[in-house]
Amino acid sequence: MNQRCPWCGDDPLYQAYHDDEWGVPVHDDRRWFEFLLLEGAQAGLAWITILRKREGYRRAFAGFDPERVARFDQQQIDQLLTNPGIVRNRLKVASAVSNARAFLAVQEQYGSFDDYIWGWVDGQPIVNHFQQMAEVPAFTPLAESLSKDLKKRGFRFVGPTIVYALMQATGMVNDHLVGCYRWTELGGGEG
Repeated sequence: MNQRCPWCGDDPLYQAYHDDEWGVPVHDDRRWFEFLLLEGAQAGLAWITILRKREGYRRAFAGFDPERVARFDQQQIDQLLTNPGIVRNRLKVASAVSNARAFLAVQEQYGSFDDYIWGWVDGQPIVNHFQQMAEVPAFTPLAESLSKDLKKRGFRFVGPTIVYALMQATGMVNDHLVGCYRWTELGGGEG
């Protein structure tokens, strides 16, 4: 049996997320928007809560289509606040809509959100060499800089901790522990 990072525990949904998604480089703008929306929704909650509601988010937020979400009006936002399939927090729901608008502006400026965000790491994942969970930071100076830039561009729920979690989830950073089989599969130990 492959050794995993301990944070995913014994939950099959969490393990599948760890094994198949977490730390895999994302290069699709719709997936970027999905992760931005979900990481913002997670603020103050356990990630497993969001994973369990992921399909509810997919249905509620137009399959994570930023163009459609950017057009949501107040009536649609109010309807979302009655949807038990998502976290019904007014600020988080409203930020998903405003973040969709900011996301489209980044696409307009850079050609894609992917080009913008990967530019922060020169197009290559940062591979860390952590042995234990206690070594993994909550955020880094790079995450702080990216957070400030996103905020300047109008994004909300993008503090340094959320941004670092986004970077980890989308493969900008390989923070699988060295003893985890995914660390090597995702480029650990190369070079």
